[in-house]
Amino acid sequence: MRFIAEIDVMPKKEILDPQGKAVTGSMKNVGLAEITNVRIGKHITLELVADSKEQAAEKVDAACKKLLANLIMESYVFELAAV
Repeated sequence: MRFIAEIDVMPKKEILDPQGKAVTGSMKNVGLAEITNVRIGKHITLELVADSKEQAAEKVDAACKKLLANLIMESYVFELAAV
């Protein structure tokens, strides 16, 4: 079966996010002062082949842990869909 994984990797809450802080500060300059605490991460989409959704989830989880996320500073969540 073919699957598509949608993965969101974000800095952990306790980690400083300089990019998010810069964007938060700029919101006032564009008239959006009510928007605060911006956090910036990355979104990854990948396709894979696996025998079952459970096996696909294991492969995506392994990819996140080994390559896509720095677990010291980032957390991740993902969704799988069969295609």
